[in-house]
Amino acid sequence: MSTAGFGHLNQRDESVADPVAPFDPLRLCVFATIAAITAVTGPLAVAVFAGVAIAGYARARRAGLLRSRCKLGDTRLVLAYLCVLEVLALAAIPLWVMLWIRLLG
Repeated sequence: MSTAGFGHLNQRDESVADPVAPFDPLRLCVFATIAAITAVTGPLAVAVFAGVAIAGYARARRAGLLRSRCKLGDTRLVLAYLCVLEVLALAAIPLWVMLWIRLLG
């Protein structure tokens, strides 16, 4: 089969603008997944995510990051906020476990 007669089909038309990739709502999928995990695992998930975030921000602060894109701005405030979340989540875990025992028992 000869392709000699089809060479004109694979040419770029300069009058057509570059295609723009459509918006990919990946973040929304990630947020929904995190919300689902949190809904099922409750304060345990909050404690894990806060712990990971504390470790990440502490490492970034030691590396020189003083301002975050987080609404709180200063990394010290972000770390304080995350520590409060961690403490509250850890305090809520026994209550959450008792609730599940009561519901399932």
